Amino acid sequence: MSTLEDFRRETRAWLEANCPPSMRTAMPDGELVWGGRTVEFKHEDQRLWFERMRDKGWFCPDWPAEYGGGGLTQEQNAVLEAEMRRLHCRPPQINLGIWMLGPVVLEFGTEEQKRALLPPMARGEVRWCQGFSEPNAGSDLASLKTSAVEAGDHFVVNGTKIWTSYGDKSDWMYMLVRTDPVAPKQQGISLLVVDMSSPGIQAQPIDLISGKSSFCQVFFDNVQVPRHQLIGPLNGGWTLAKALLQHERRAMSKFGEFALPTHFDLLSIAGKYLPAPSASSPADIALRQRVFAMAMDEMAYSLTAQRMGEEARARRNVSGLMSIMKLVHSEQEKDKFEVLADVLGHRALGWEGEAFEAQELALTKAWLGSFAQTIAGGSSEVQLNVIAKRVLVLPEGGASKQGK
Repeated sequence: MSTLEDFRRETRAWLEANCPPSMRTAMPDGELVWGGRTVEFKHEDQRLWFERMRDKGWFCPDWPAEYGGGGLTQEQNAVLEAEMRRLHCRPPQINLGIWMLGPVVLEFGTEEQKRALLPPMARGEVRWCQGFSEPNAGSDLASLKTSAVEAGDHFVVNGTKIWTSYGDKSDWMYMLVRTDPVAPKQQGISLLVVDMSSPGIQAQPIDLISGKSSFCQVFFDNVQVPRHQLIGPLNGGWTLAKALLQHERRAMSKFGEFALPTHFDLLSIAGKYLPAPSASSPADIALRQRVFAMAMDEMAYSLTAQRMGEEARARRNVSGLMSIMKLVHSEQEKDKFEVLADVLGHRALGWEGEAFEAQELALTKAWLGSFAQTIAGGSSEVQLNVIAKRVLVLPEGGASKQGK
């Protein structure tokens, strides 16, 4: 009988043989591979790594094999993740459907929906985006207005979604719509999956301060969505939304590891740009102490994330911890780039040109982009409210009442 250690040895050998050396390096800016109808590769090694992991079923290693997954146990999946970290393997693809929608379909979808949606997702053939936030329904998501009116065998969708990441590049969207306008706001919401090539859909990019435009506003004008693309019960979407948002917070923390460049190592950059300790001024010493403190915070976060993963694999409720981790990770990344900007000084203010090194230019954009991480997936302020109400179970207005 094969043991977990046997699986570890086999996995290590397979990764050593199949992960190209160039895919074991830090992720350069702009080299994320997105699954979808049209996958773009910067070089041949990306394609090889993508295809080998796809054919192994390890895009979704812990999904059932019948839906395109690898069929691994929780313990085996943990071993795979650990071995990929040990080798510094890049993710073979980024796929928000796998990270967020897939687990919800596995739990709430019909058998027909599982067989229709999950295998293409597990093969990296569909690029997904999320349609939740609206211009007047961000933090108060249940106030969404985008409507889906029943019309025989389909729904007619009208409205708009905003801050939709890569909405202009995605193949499908999972979205919350209002299907009962007179019910209490959380009870009249449903979850639909929509083909982004459907007539009546228009995605407009939103420019960001970092110079990149990953966010879009998406407009729906009498878009017809087949009724079988309703996930879960009609008007029961809020329950699914809460489940999906927990996966989103975990995914946002995971995505931050790749979306923000991973070649900004605090200690190595400090060693390159700060004077040697023997020649340091008091200001340099203080800055070096900030670097060390931030490096320790990063290690503490990494260990806590591993613990959370173990608890999730043991089927324990980690929803509260996910909210905390999302808050900590996004704020920690922002603080990290503030420290790095201080370490580089004026070298962190470059935007383009040969006067700056590539890493310096990338850091400037990553520093600006880190502010978006405190909003994406639920702003830090909203996360604090969630933690106060659902994790700490604090009474509303408790602090003000105690002060009177």
